[in-house]
Amino acid sequence: MKIAVTSASGQLGSAIVRQLVKEIGSENVIGIARTPAKATHLGIEVRKGDYNDRSEFDQALQGVDRVMLLSGMDAPDQRIQQHRNVIEAAKLNGVQKIVYTSIVGAEENTAFSPVVQSNRQTEQDVRESGLQWVIGRNGIYIEPDLEYLDNYIKEGEIRNCAGEGKCAYTSRGELGYAYAQMLLNHEHNGQTYNLVGEPITQAQLADLMNQVFGTKLKFHSIPIEDYLEERKAELGDFIGTVIAGIYEGIRNGVNDVPSDFERAAGRSHKSALEMIKAFQNSLKH
Repeated sequence: MKIAVTSASGQLGSAIVRQLVKEIGSENVIGIARTPAKATHLGIEVRKGDYNDRSEFDQALQGVDRVMLLSGMDAPDQRIQQHRNVIEAAKLNGVQKIVYTSIVGAEENTAFSPVVQSNRQTEQDVRESGLQWVIGRNGIYIEPDLEYLDNYIKEGEIRNCAGEGKCAYTSRGELGYAYAQMLLNHEHNGQTYNLVGEPITQAQLADLMNQVFGTKLKFHSIPIEDYLEERKAELGDFIGTVIAGIYEGIRNGVNDVPSDFERAAGRSHKSALEMIKAFQNSLKH
């Protein structure tokens, strides 16, 4: 059985590849990347595949039994056709099963909603593909907050517009494990899973980071409009708006969802504290 993973050079793609290699061996895993040289470190066959180029995926998915479709990173209006290029190439090549990384979030009323809407359209396209399918809706990764720790220390606080809202964080490692099971096991076919951990507030996140890293961070909630302006000034209009929209969603409760992780992965999700400790551990290696 050959399983192909798109966006294999990215952090989530790499995590899924590494778990699959553990489960079925490197000879049965194919990475697909826009720039194959960026995925050679994975020790598997890597094929070229740009989401914008249908013909590349017609080639890349030859001889593939199952495909892991990772959601693209371009603007929402471009993603739908990009994902369709992969779905259509999968059908052409007789791929049996497609697993898609969607996202938890509100389809309306936040600046992040256009991204969620594009993911929901691809979910529909996957369900209507005629292939066996499984959809995971990813929670927000905890790693970016941890990677930003030096900035938080400099500022003495975690500042955003999430208020008292709870976010059911996950991690790339946890998702890598779950998606491997979803690809390999038939009982998941036809399921849509919320891949999230326990819901925590930003104040609790600050406390847990203090516990692990010995920091003295506080959480400071600011108005949505102020945070949007801050993020746009630092990250540009598109990314800044998306980030502000994510925290607006947390404030509104859209990331406080029930978890299907245990059904998908066959084990419970790591706690937020365990994920933070695992991240700290990875810095030592």
